[in-house]
Amino acid sequence: MWYIKAIATNLLERGWVFWYDKRSFREEAIQEQGRLVTGGATLIQLDNGDALGDLAVKRVWRVSVRGLMLYVVWALIVSAGVARAAEGAAGDEPAVQPQGLQHAGIYALRRIEPELTGAGVKIAIISRSITYRDGEPQNDYRPNIGHKCFEGSQLRFYDRGQLPAGVSPHATAICSILFGDDAEAYVPYLGKFRYQGVLPGATGEVYEFWHFLINNVFTQMPPSADVISASIGSQFEDWWTRGIESLAEHYGLTVVVGIGNGTESYDPPLYPGAGANVIGVGVVDAVNTADPAKSLGHFALAYPEHSSIGPTADGRCKPDIIAPGNCLAAGVGKVDGYEMTGNWSSFATPITAGVVGLLTQKARQDKNLSLAVSPNGGNCVMKAILMNSATKLPYWHKGRLSSDDDQQTPLDYVQGAGMVNALNAYRHLVAGRHKPGNVLVGGWDLNQLDDSTTANAYRIAVAEPAGKQITTTVVWNRHYENIYPFTRIEARDTNLRLELWAVNPDNSGNDRLVDYSDSKVDNVEHIHCRAVAGCSTYEIVVSNSDANGRPRGDLNERYALAWDVSDSQDGDNIFWHDLNADGVVDEQDFAILLKNWADSMKSPGGYQMGDVNMDGAIDVNDLQVLLAHQNRKAQWRDAGAAN
Repeated sequence: MWYIKAIATNLLERGWVFWYDKRSFREEAIQEQGRLVTGGATLIQLDNGDALGDLAVKRVWRVSVRGLMLYVVWALIVSAGVARAAEGAAGDEPAVQPQGLQHAGIYALRRIEPELTGAGVKIAIISRSITYRDGEPQNDYRPNIGHKCFEGSQLRFYDRGQLPAGVSPHATAICSILFGDDAEAYVPYLGKFRYQGVLPGATGEVYEFWHFLINNVFTQMPPSADVISASIGSQFEDWWTRGIESLAEHYGLTVVVGIGNGTESYDPPLYPGAGANVIGVGVVDAVNTADPAKSLGHFALAYPEHSSIGPTADGRCKPDIIAPGNCLAAGVGKVDGYEMTGNWSSFATPITAGVVGLLTQKARQDKNLSLAVSPNGGNCVMKAILMNSATKLPYWHKGRLSSDDDQQTPLDYVQGAGMVNALNAYRHLVAGRHKPGNVLVGGWDLNQLDDSTTANAYRIAVAEPAGKQITTTVVWNRHYENIYPFTRIEARDTNLRLELWAVNPDNSGNDRLVDYSDSKVDNVEHIHCRAVAGCSTYEIVVSNSDANGRPRGDLNERYALAWDVSDSQDGDNIFWHDLNADGVVDEQDFAILLKNWADSMKSPGGYQMGDVNMDGAIDVNDLQVLLAHQNRKAQWRDAGAAN
């Protein structure tokens, strides 16, 4: 196979020895002259050009062409290996669950702002009935309100009232993640703990799916809620998905929807999560362990197998953001029972919607932040803040593996803008609104472009640019008719462009374009890049990308912009190397890297993890990095319990 030969050639150039036995692909290994040899292809690295016979070969790489799978029996020529410490910390039993909320920064925010519990905030939960008969929902869409964690909750229900209400395990889990509160929770593998959802003080308005479509979407009568959360989806855009986008546009409603459960569930990006005006949420997997305490307390990355990836059928980036998915949640079997949800976007969605609820409560407490909840574009502000404040996880990269599409593709196809970070989102929000001109190094704006103002510039001063990262995001709505079938009004849509300039205040002729984002199909643009060494003044410019193609009098686009200057993230995260998230860098990770390397050569346009050094390709250099981290372990792997 050509790609096997290409890999071999690359390795030979780097001092590797390559055997390829096309006659046999058996999985046997035989001892020969002190060395392990296998059928198929075998890779062995030489140490500084020494002769192979002088080395103690303990294991080898075996490459099987069959099924195009490259897997490792694992070779290591060099006898010594240094074990390294990884992220995570061993500790006592978890004090609060779900720990996914801790990973998303929610409990850290609550320690700073203990009054942020969602008081005065309404969250609409759209819940599908579990049972259908002859195509009719049987009204079993409600959470188990008899569960202890809902004793003090404020839940209301909306349905057609034609059938007795039934309980949904799916809705029970979602509502407990959002609204649950139980000071004396218990499961055998954790002992006693406090259970507290994102918004224990909020009001939950739970809508049966079809009731919501008929009474709210079709009529374009928004629910009396601040945020809509839905863990449902369809492979195709439809009248009701466009109707939800219309509600978001015309009423400034923030709509948060799961993006789908990845290739193992055969899910493309699902609508309405794949919609332009909606926040589509992917899932961050728990670490790969059979220990439930560790699985609940430690999280890895978003993986295409479990979290649907972009682009959408029309080429747009999705998801917008990701969040932890495996949460401890209320069950339906017992009034005090809790169960693990697993790695599903359904349960990442309420975490993200809950963060929006916390920001909504804070914005209402301060009139200077009120535009963040405005019915005229408030959804764009929330989306921009949420995305700009997100944490980039290992392998975050715009678009495809190579860098040639970075300016036209604003987001990573599996991470979106990154993992939701409640504390950082809060800091973005309270930094306040700043109009164009000289602004602080962090903040947001809700503004518009028209014929008289075709561009707005925001100038920031970065006192010490070394080691700093500049992130900025602009969001605007696509336009839809507000009557059935809610057709998109493409003639009203505008393409905006986002630029970051390094500015010389004394000589504008020396200004330099550092980066830009200019997708022709997305309604979000995102920049995340290092500050320029020695440059302390920057301008963020929002402009109309297609100004020359529009007639005068036609431009009127409202947008939200968020920006921030932060320290560059630590690049020593173990998940750069622990590709299967089991807490140790070993032969299984090498097997994954080799498979992804081959797949990236067969399908250059595909999404593959493994570009460890982020040079735009999976190759021998990445393999060398993994070898340098052999046997590295995460602390949680040997710890007695998650913290």
